[in-house]
Amino acid sequence: MTASSEKGPVIAVVGPSGVGKDSLMEALAKTDPRLCLMRRVVTRAPEAGGEDYHAVSEEEFFRQVKAGQFALHWPAHRLHYGIPESIEALRAAGRGVLVNLSRAVLLQAQEIFGDLIVLSVTASPEVLAERLAKRGREDAAEVQRRLARARQPLPAGLRQLHQIDNSGDLALAVSAARAVIYPASTPVRA
Repeated sequence: MTASSEKGPVIAVVGPSGVGKDSLMEALAKTDPRLCLMRRVVTRAPEAGGEDYHAVSEEEFFRQVKAGQFALHWPAHRLHYGIPESIEALRAAGRGVLVNLSRAVLLQAQEIFGDLIVLSVTASPEVLAERLAKRGREDAAEVQRRLARARQPLPAGLRQLHQIDNSGDLALAVSAARAVIYPASTPVRA
């Protein structure tokens, strides 16, 4: 984000399951006061675990869509996801907003938000397989499907796309991501 920008950027964090998107986003928000997390609204049961999200029924989700309460919403994997309209208040205050987005909605997000930075979080196939196995939510066949999906390319036409390797030390991934988000600024101490 440049000093002359009025709105803070939207930082889309994308990548396959198990790559560490949530860990990276939490660490970025914790170590840099210019950044904040945006909780998604998801039609997933609250006890399903994983990311920190606001669980709603499909009926409630579509009531919120009709009421214009989402800046962006989309279906994926038999669920519905929404980014609350409150993202704009955070941006208006100059905050960079970290959001977990699906690859299929990135071009739409770029059109809506304009200043969209995409952090494509990656990890080696070996690290990814190990993380998926450790969390124990998928059987071996599902782990293989997720590993195959991890190799799918992101859509063409993204203006600010940056790859962040999260195979090792999370602090290295955080440093790489901060350098992309604020390339000309001095480091911020937590």
